[in-house]
Amino acid sequence: MTNLRLEPGTPAPDFSLVDQDGTTVRLADLSGQRTILYFYPAAMTPGCTTQACDFRDSIGSLEGAGYRVVGVSRDEPAKLAEFRERDGLAFTLLSDPDHTVHSAYGVWGEKMNYGKVIEGVIRSTFVLDEQGVITMALYNVKATGHVARLRKLLGVDA
Repeated sequence: MTNLRLEPGTPAPDFSLVDQDGTTVRLADLSGQRTILYFYPAAMTPGCTTQACDFRDSIGSLEGAGYRVVGVSRDEPAKLAEFRERDGLAFTLLSDPDHTVHSAYGVWGEKMNYGKVIEGVIRSTFVLDEQGVITMALYNVKATGHVARLRKLLGVDA
């Protein structure tokens, strides 16, 4: 568990994770383009599906503004591939089953779930510049309406 909170101006923690196709993706692979890196609790659950589909529906305007979208969860690559296929997600999904990268970004910890304190994924989004420096760190975001809020913060039109 962590109380870590990354701030804008901080270099993004390095990582090497496997995507939905079994391909290794490193932070360095994302350099050269602005990236929206979002962490979500579990593929194919209602809230996470809503959020992923909001990113899917906004992908044209986000990519048009120079952003790539990458999702990270604890799900295994096979489940991520199924999620991507089922919902027509045209962006990379990364698998972090032991939540090492979640911890490095400060998105694994205590949270409230139906009135109980549990340990788990704190839904969060990071915007990285072309050099991998965090320009925006949004912790404990809501699944519904988050992408619209993010687009507004980034100045990206629909």
